[in-house]
Amino acid sequence: MKILLDLSFLGTAYCGYQVQPNAPTVQQQLNFAAKSLFGYDCDIIGCSRTDSGVHANHFFATVSEKGKKALQTDIAVEKIPKALNFYLPNDISVNSAKIVDDEFHPRYDVKYKEYLYCIWNSQTRNPFLHDRCWHYTKHIDDIAFENMRVAAEKFKGTHDFSSYMAANSTVNSTVRTIYDATVERNGDAIYFRVSADGFLYNMVRILTGTLISVAEGKITYDDIDDITSACDRGRAGMTAPPQGLYLNKVVY
Repeated sequence: MKILLDLSFLGTAYCGYQVQPNAPTVQQQLNFAAKSLFGYDCDIIGCSRTDSGVHANHFFATVSEKGKKALQTDIAVEKIPKALNFYLPNDISVNSAKIVDDEFHPRYDVKYKEYLYCIWNSQTRNPFLHDRCWHYTKHIDDIAFENMRVAAEKFKGTHDFSSYMAANSTVNSTVRTIYDATVERNGDAIYFRVSADGFLYNMVRILTGTLISVAEGKITYDDIDDITSACDRGRAGMTAPPQGLYLNKVVY
């Protein structure tokens, strides 16, 4: 059998999800925990690569015995989360586990993903959100917020999103479909939610930076269509910092 894990992690201490030489990663911790529990090396494949400092409310990964499609264990699947959590650090938690088909792939079988970006818009920092949001101190008033909301709506649809991809990135296709993009406010917290069939490198962070450019009046929401069609990274806004970004949902 192959096991699909639903996990959450605080990415502050890690250089992203994927194993890297001489750098702590989430996958490295999962590899250690799985070997400690099952007694052999495992292949752990994640649903996405995340940047350093990026978090996940729901991240999915499959576990199988290394070099095989299946996992050999007598541990009941419902007991695997608690057992793995025993070996994991406190900033990573396995929420649940279930059996999936041996051919299931956690990245290629995704229908869509949703990311959440959190902005703390206040002159004073929130110590409980340290490294968990972008502390943006310039006040975003009601008019600027409404402009952000309208601009986010213009991201929706199937487009070439290379204007919102990190420079010098390489990918087979830069066309993606954004299904929904919303901006919400709760007190001093501003949340940008975006769901799509896939994302380019730094895409959500650049979309967020572009919304901030709208809030600052550097561009207008009417400029968004032209920025998107230009396929020019230089036309879009800054790349927002990683600590405000969360992989929020993955739908198969």
